[in-house]
Amino acid sequence: MPTAHGHDATTYFETIGDPADPAVLLLCGLGQQLVDWPPLFIHTLAIAGYYVVALDNRDAGLSSHFPGKINLNGLRAAIAAGGPVEVPYRLSDMAADTKSVIDAIGAQSVHMLGSSMGGMIAQAVTIEYPERVRSLTSIMAATGAADIGAPSAVGRQALFRAPPMDKAGAVRSAVETDRLLATPGPFDPEAAAALAAWRYERAFDPAGTGRQLAAIWASGDRTADLRRLAVPTLVIHGDRDELVDVTGGRATAAAVPDARYVEIPGLNHDYPAALLPSILRPIVTHLNRAEALAAS
Repeated sequence: MPTAHGHDATTYFETIGDPADPAVLLLCGLGQQLVDWPPLFIHTLAIAGYYVVALDNRDAGLSSHFPGKINLNGLRAAIAAGGPVEVPYRLSDMAADTKSVIDAIGAQSVHMLGSSMGGMIAQAVTIEYPERVRSLTSIMAATGAADIGAPSAVGRQALFRAPPMDKAGAVRSAVETDRLLATPGPFDPEAAAALAAWRYERAFDPAGTGRQLAAIWASGDRTADLRRLAVPTLVIHGDRDELVDVTGGRATAAAVPDARYVEIPGLNHDYPAALLPSILRPIVTHLNRAEALAAS
């Protein structure tokens, strides 16, 4: 079982492709696990000539889980009041977990690709360890600024849904959450249920999702740090995103010097099969350009 060991967490990861190829690290979103990446997404990157490394963030999947339940309402009030806040960890700790994976695979530098919370972690990795990052791809993410990227009413319903603890109830709740965040079009509840059951069997820790959310809130605004980045950056966002409003992607692209921004019409907070080509094409182009730049 491949794992990387950091100062306070063990990170589980899986790989596909040739280790001799340039590595691209995939960071998934809030409460998600590495099994949430669409197989076509992963295999497309591998076929394009990249060593794909997908990991479970702390408090999700087979990586380290932490104790305690967060009072999210109290945390939001404390942040709004501008006082000090205590949380188990911040995005910088999750960035350090990611660096431990880079070390574990023996890479000098990697392409960082993150989705939603994973995009925020990828930003933090690039800010804190720029020498280890060849390129940044931030998808469905935001800068941490309080006035952009806020969820809609539907997004808040999905975000704060408390799942039952039994498997059947948890699977039903996950399917309804996926439906809320699905791009308009065909939705396969049986496939969503099968994936939710797989997630449940691997690891089920709703309190861990709360701790991850606390890390996002407590980490603050990265805009000033993003303005100092000097790596090739691609930002992708859907204009129908209910969980992270499209203003999050637009602000991220505006902050990073020379960032390329791709807005996907109709895309909510998911990876529908019909739109995967529109998402993957600019990613592969971006990775190839960054590789060419690194070789020049």
